[in-house]
Amino acid sequence: MARLTTFSKLLITILILLALVFGFNFLTNGKLLDGILNGGEGTATTATTSGDKPDSGGGFFGGGDKGGDPIRVGVVTWGGYAGGQYFNEGFKASAESRFKKEYGIDVEFVLNDDVVASLNSWKNGDIDVHWYTIDAMPTIMPEMAAFDPVVLWQSDWSRGGDAIVVKRGINSVAQLKGKSIAVAELTPSHSFLLYLLDAGQLKPSDVRIVAQPSAIEAAAAFKSGQVDAAVVWSPDDELSVRAVPGSKILESTKSASNIIADVFFAKRSYVEANRDKLQKLYEGWMRGAAEINSSDANKQKAAKILGREMSLSEADALGMINNVRLTTHGDNVNFFEQNPSYRGVTGGELYRTMAQEYKNLGFIEGSIAPFRTVGYGNLVIDANDKLGGGNNVAESRPDFAPVNENDGKDLDAIATKRISINFPTGVSTLDDRAKGIIDEEFVPIAKAFGNARIRIEGNTDNTGSLATNIALSKKRAQAVAAYLTREYDMDSDRFIIVGNGPNKPIANNSSESGRAQNRRTDFELVK
Repeated sequence: MARLTTFSKLLITILILLALVFGFNFLTNGKLLDGILNGGEGTATTATTSGDKPDSGGGFFGGGDKGGDPIRVGVVTWGGYAGGQYFNEGFKASAESRFKKEYGIDVEFVLNDDVVASLNSWKNGDIDVHWYTIDAMPTIMPEMAAFDPVVLWQSDWSRGGDAIVVKRGINSVAQLKGKSIAVAELTPSHSFLLYLLDAGQLKPSDVRIVAQPSAIEAAAAFKSGQVDAAVVWSPDDELSVRAVPGSKILESTKSASNIIADVFFAKRSYVEANRDKLQKLYEGWMRGAAEINSSDANKQKAAKILGREMSLSEADALGMINNVRLTTHGDNVNFFEQNPSYRGVTGGELYRTMAQEYKNLGFIEGSIAPFRTVGYGNLVIDANDKLGGGNNVAESRPDFAPVNENDGKDLDAIATKRISINFPTGVSTLDDRAKGIIDEEFVPIAKAFGNARIRIEGNTDNTGSLATNIALSKKRAQAVAAYLTREYDMDSDRFIIVGNGPNKPIANNSSESGRAQNRRTDFELVK
């Protein structure tokens, strides 16, 4: 009787194993082989924290477009992504999705409030497109460099979703000096706090930062009395005020309207392999945002979808949407610096400013990719013909009701920044040096706090008559307001003009150095 050779035995074993694999694959509707060939992609709905190797966007046998697989979008519990979720008719890919019906693509939203775990899933390729805020993105760029991330579009501005709550007795930024503040470092909360301190002429070293893992823990620290203030996310602002007697919201992104901008990014390799699908995703998302912005009924529908998918009441979901500006295609044209006449805050401006700020604080070492290479504006540019005009236009400049000097001068100031603008004796005209000082030291604050009214107070020393100095100081404040209106398209009614003359000195007029300090212009953010 002939014996089987070792090779024959091995061959028979392999054939038996293959038969078992294909048999099981048949019983599981092809999921087993799909997992083997695509590295598990296309079936994952939860985040994973394992593995940090760069992913090319493909499965086991290499990169490229994954065909019919859905675009998986990583999100957190936040109202700013409603444009895409509303257009998708929910979080799951389905035949009811307008992305499917009108563009022929499948889209799936993967909800995970653990940002670190979610980012790791993006690194692994379990998520294709991920959120972050452009202000905080420089802090993660060093660890993301190997994946070559590019920013694809802006989804929203925070308009009340971020706030700083304070204990009784703290009524201005200046009164935060020496106080303890709970904040999640290297997050949008941190960026908001840094801008607010600068507006009040304080440095981070002037306060005691109590670092927290997240804004939720920051709120908990405030409620338990561990800190004097905390930077929190809605709805923890209202919940914190209810929990701590005498506390209040000092400031929020309702006024600080152009600091926190949510964006979505992907690996450059994924973008190159899925360019057409991402173009369709962007266009549908922008159409969804424009529809919600222009109709209360559509906004209510979006709230119903978010409430259902996030296990929230419709009222809470609606509140989240009302705490953001869902950005349109026109807003994205401005954000990606494609509109030469736009004078507001851009994505590149926020990215560059906060990259330098976090470097100065020691949170970023070495160089990071510039926004010129990180900002992938091609999706925006290529949509201009399809999304121009109508409800897709950019947000208009905020308009303010006029306030007379007598009423405006008594409004409480949230933050005061004093800037020395030197005028020749008796002159109220701004020279180039004075304009440069305004551009560098105040314009970024005025643009970032775009919904805040600004009081401009002119001050002089005591040289000369009181009446002359008061009139001159008012003319100088008016000259500053006129410059901001002309050069930065700010509403002239936004400004409250006050001429103090020598009546509000901050130093002794008996010395030249004291008189120099008193010849100043104060910029105040007022309630």
